[in-house]
Amino acid sequence: MLTLQPKITAPVLDTQNEKRYTELKEKAGRFRVLIIGGANAGKTTILQKICNTTENPEITTGEGKKINSSTIEPTIVRGHHDIRNEMVFQSSPTFIFHDSCGFEAGGTDEFEKAKSFVAESAKEKILSKQVHVIWYCIAMDDDRPVTYAEMQFFSKSGTGKVPVIVVFTKCEALEIKAITKLQDIGYEFDEAVEKASNLVSKELKDTQEMLEQMDYPPKGYVCLQELEKPENDCQDLVKCTAEVLDSRVLQGLFISTQQNSLDLAMEISLR
Repeated sequence: MLTLQPKITAPVLDTQNEKRYTELKEKAGRFRVLIIGGANAGKTTILQKICNTTENPEITTGEGKKINSSTIEPTIVRGHHDIRNEMVFQSSPTFIFHDSCGFEAGGTDEFEKAKSFVAESAKEKILSKQVHVIWYCIAMDDDRPVTYAEMQFFSKSGTGKVPVIVVFTKCEALEIKAITKLQDIGYEFDEAVEKASNLVSKELKDTQEMLEQMDYPPKGYVCLQELEKPENDCQDLVKCTAEVLDSRVLQGLFISTQQNSLDLAMEISLR
């Protein structure tokens, strides 16, 4: 699987760290994620993979009122939602997810809602009520995956201390496009398949470099592909998230949400 993410080094896990992860899991509360992206970005699949489930989440309003799943489908699936609604999967109750649909070019409504939501959460004094990370999903099967909307977000929307990870989804589409392009200029299929990875890597690198030129660039990048296959997971996103968190407390809290938290801690460098 192609990935773009910060360098990860392995720390020495001692008894004190192991005890701290256990205490965080029991006392520190829940880890809150804002996921942004259009309806075709694969957000639902990502959250299900992260939470190791095929079920849909339970949804409550910002005031804590449960939304009856028999009368309304999960908002992340339908695209009609309130960003303040909280989504929780029974398999991973320590996660709270908020969904913001993608920002239409030229539109400001959803953009302003997301900006306001992040600003308001930053004022919360209770750690578990703050947004801890933003996953910005960009579907790479679109003809123009990075649009004016993304440029606007990363040039005009600072998120303060909340790190943003760009999640390139459906990256298998890049390989298909590359193979087709190579065949169009005369390469045989087998040779085109062999050379396609170089074109894919270049496109991902060019996209990352473009986003890095923005006033508020992402803090990490991950490329996910073929998530519809049961054997594929989101561990690259898990590792990248743990790495970009700038607080040892938050990093420990996030790691504690993982079923293999001690294994993950061995791979992540605690700052």
